[in-house]
Amino acid sequence: MISIGLTTWKEHPALIGGEDRPVTLSEYAGNFPLVELDTPFYGIPRESTVANWQAAVPEGFQYILKANQIMTQHDQRATPATTAERVTAFDDFKRAVAPLVTHQQLQTVLFQFPPYFNRTTANIQYLRDVRVQMGQLPVAVEFRSPSWFETPGMTKDVTDYLQSLRLTNVITDEPHNLNNGIPLVTTVTTPKLAVIRLHGRNKEGWFNQGASWRKTRTLYRYSDDELQKIAILVKQVATQAQNVCVIFNNNSGKDAAPNAQRLQAILGLHWDNLAPQQLDLF
Repeated sequence: MISIGLTTWKEHPALIGGEDRPVTLSEYAGNFPLVELDTPFYGIPRESTVANWQAAVPEGFQYILKANQIMTQHDQRATPATTAERVTAFDDFKRAVAPLVTHQQLQTVLFQFPPYFNRTTANIQYLRDVRVQMGQLPVAVEFRSPSWFETPGMTKDVTDYLQSLRLTNVITDEPHNLNNGIPLVTTVTTPKLAVIRLHGRNKEGWFNQGASWRKTRTLYRYSDDELQKIAILVKQVATQAQNVCVIFNNNSGKDAAPNAQRLQAILGLHWDNLAPQQLDLF
């Protein structure tokens, strides 16, 4: 099965006819069967918050949740968490997502590691620690340091290691060079799930980490030719994984939803588990 989704649900006016207001989760779920949420990265959600998410979507709707920043070691450059604090973060996160697991709505937990999470002995071991802490929960790993994929041989070693730990290698489309970003590594490491995240190809915005970096790094609209090629990639990946999740994160210019809808059309996808749209009620 191929699913397409966006990062967050609020900031996609194309889904509501261009209206200048936040999109509701129910409205979003009338268009896509999957969403990626980054709010858990900043704060582990309360039980009531998760319950509200579930109440707003139809049965079968899927969530990808970003792991909390303590779990992905984003705190290392500020005030590093203690071992006990890190274990507590894992425990609290697992408790928060338990209702999604129970109702089979958790597609995976995304561990997006920072650019300074380099390929070191300690970080290689930390990936094993992640698997131990997360138990049987699905986990997807996205590196942002090119040190993990410096050579073809190293790339194979890394993806073999992820496979041994049952960690999904996130196939990432983004600008990259020797010092920043990662190449498109299409290896599928878990047979049940493949994740493709599309950040856009705005090299200038991605590499120039100035004051407006967060607003411009994903300022990119995929062309139809590029989407045709992405569709070929998605179909190739779908021959290796039971489920393929494609996430558009190129939303600085509100381009994620139109690009996702176009890819859906190219692939000829139709999902039966969408929420009813307003027009469907009449």
